Amino acid sequence: MNVVILHDRIALGARADELDALVQAEAISGALSELGHRSTALPFSLNLSEVQDALRQRRPDAVFNIVESVEGYGRLIHLAPALLEAMGLSYTGASADGTFLTSNKVLTKRWLRANGMDTPDWSSLTDATRAFSNDRREEDAIQGGTPFAPGSYIIKSVWEDASVGLDAASIVRANDEETLRSAVRERLDRLGGAAFAERFVDGREFNLSILEIDGGPQVLPPAEIHFVDYPADKPRIVDYEAKWDESSFGYSHTPRSFEFPASDASLIAQLKHLAIRCWRLFELSGYARVDFRVDRDGKPWVLEINANPCLSPDAGFAAAVHRAGMEYAAPIDKIMASALRRGARNRMAPGS
Repeated sequence: MNVVILHDRIALGARADELDALVQAEAISGALSELGHRSTALPFSLNLSEVQDALRQRRPDAVFNIVESVEGYGRLIHLAPALLEAMGLSYTGASADGTFLTSNKVLTKRWLRANGMDTPDWSSLTDATRAFSNDRREEDAIQGGTPFAPGSYIIKSVWEDASVGLDAASIVRANDEETLRSAVRERLDRLGGAAFAERFVDGREFNLSILEIDGGPQVLPPAEIHFVDYPADKPRIVDYEAKWDESSFGYSHTPRSFEFPASDASLIAQLKHLAIRCWRLFELSGYARVDFRVDRDGKPWVLEINANPCLSPDAGFAAAVHRAGMEYAAPIDKIMASALRRGARNRMAPGS
C-alpha cells in the first residue's frame, strides 16, 4: 500500500519530546517497508488547505497518524483526525472525537467520573468556583468538579502530553483554596497556558498498553514504573527530566518492570479490566495506553488515557509489544489493519 505518515511539524529549537515525532516516523517507515508498503512522511500544520492538497497529491491508501500537537499546541491535536475524516481517508488511531475527549485531561476526568470510574479529585481555575464550593454539590456532580479538601496535589497541563512542565515543584501541599489556585496560576506559562490541580496519589504507577487485534482490544503485558533510590524529599513522579533527559537522576532511576509477584494477580486483572473499560468508553481504535496510580490501600485510579501513545522503539508501548513476544513491525501491521477496517465500515455507513 501507499501510506502517508502524518506527524508534527518540527520547529527550530524544538524540545526533546517534540523531536521524538521524527524518531517515531522513521521507525514506522522502516516497519511499513518491512511489511511491503511504501511510505512518505508529511508534516501537519495549521495550513489545512496545504496539508489537504499534499494528501490529495499523494493519494494514500491509508494515513498513519502520529500527530501529537499542531504548531506546538497540544489542544489542536484533534485537527489531524478531523481533517482525515472530512477527506474520507482511512487512518490509524482514535477518531477526532476520541482524540479530543482524551487530550483534554479535565474533560477525560469528567467523562470517567460521569461513567462511574475512579479518577483522582481535581480542580482548575476555570471550574474552581464549582470545585471549591461545598454548598454546590449538585452542580459539582453535573460538571465533574470536586469539593476542595486539604492535601497534596499535582499541577498538570490540561492539554500537553509527554510530561511537559512537570518537575518536583509540581507537587504542592494546599491547606486552603487560595493556595491551590495560586499554585495553578504560577505554573500556567510552563504548562501551555491551561492547567489543573489533581489530588496526588502517592503510590504505585502502572502503564497498560492496548493493541487492537482482529477487531478487538487486547491488553499487552502491564508495566510498573519503579522509583529506585528516590530520596524521601523527591516526589515519585515521572517528570519531564525523568522521561527525556538521559543525564538526569530520574531517567536512570525509573525503570519499567513487567515482573509481578503472585500477590499482585488480582490487582493486575483489575487494571486490565479497567483499561478495556476506558477503551470502550472513549471508543478508541488501533492502540492506546492507560496510566494508573494505585494508592496505599491497593485502589487503582485512572490518571490519563493516551489515545495515540508514542511508538518510538524505546518507549513504553514498544516495550510492552516486545514483552508480548512480538517484533516492532507486528503491531504496526495490526494498527494498519484496524485503520482499514474502520475505513471500510465508514464507507459502508448510510449517507457516506
